[in-house]
Amino acid sequence: MASEIPSYTGMVSGTYTFTSYPRTVKNRNKYRGIQLPLVEETYHYGNIMYDRRVVRGNTYAQHTLPVSAQPDPVELQRQQEAQRRALSKKRAKELLRPRTPEPVEGRKHIDVQTELYLEELSDRVEEKDMACQTDAFLDRPPTPLFIPAKTGADVATQILEGELFDFDLEVQPILEVLTGKTIEQALLEVMEEEELANLREQQEAFEELRNAELAEAQRLEEQERRRREEKERRKKQQREMLLKIKETSEKVAARAFAQQYLADLVPSVFSSLKDNGYFYDPVERDVETGFLPWLMQEVEKVLENKNLGRTMLDQLIREAVQLQIDSFVKKPQDRVSAEN
Repeated sequence: MASEIPSYTGMVSGTYTFTSYPRTVKNRNKYRGIQLPLVEETYHYGNIMYDRRVVRGNTYAQHTLPVSAQPDPVELQRQQEAQRRALSKKRAKELLRPRTPEPVEGRKHIDVQTELYLEELSDRVEEKDMACQTDAFLDRPPTPLFIPAKTGADVATQILEGELFDFDLEVQPILEVLTGKTIEQALLEVMEEEELANLREQQEAFEELRNAELAEAQRLEEQERRRREEKERRKKQQREMLLKIKETSEKVAARAFAQQYLADLVPSVFSSLKDNGYFYDPVERDVETGFLPWLMQEVEKVLENKNLGRTMLDQLIREAVQLQIDSFVKKPQDRVSAEN
């Protein structure tokens, strides 16, 4: 980081000046993408054969032999093909990517900021390319495997048969331990098998007892369910019977009330209908509705004719009297005019 790079501005005075004070470096992950604990775990092992830090096996197989200086032509061709395919894919993506139309003559495209307020782009570091010409060097040959030179003198010691180790004597305690351990392990296995058999028998007996209890519980539950259903059915039948008895009694009471009410209602209804004219004599009704209206109409016609005759006679008498009056008035006037 930039804050950890020392600056040597104080070289003249003989001291160093750092941008930040020296501090301890935190534990970092060895590989990217792997989250390792910051504090190393402490392992407590009683046997080094189970310690992860101990490498077991031969160590000469861990030496990596240097590769040959000449590259494999097949691998080189495969890499070239992969690079060619990558370039072709990149070129195809560039061709398919939507592009900005070419600028008109006299103009060119540039990157500009379109935000409302311009801000300084400080994340881009100023860069400058420098180049120098160097001579071509030949490839360095592979470093040969280092094998230290042999030093010292070879010595040998002669040991006769039976001088250091007597098999018949030394093997007796080992055989005793092996046979004792084998017999003990066999006894333990037999005892374990017997214990497992006893446990299996107890488990089977427990399962049988549990199954019997479950069957009995199911039988009792089924009996209780049947009793409950029978009780509900009887209660329903009793309710229906009481409802029917109630409806029957209500119907009987309603019928008796209707009969008692209608006993006096029928004569009164017939009498009121008779008084209102719903029950009549057909001859009398014919006389009232047919003969009497016709008779009244004829009488009215005769009376109208008589009234008309009287009116006409009165009009004639009035006109005759008026004529007599007019003639009587005209004669004296004529006589006076004649005298004059």
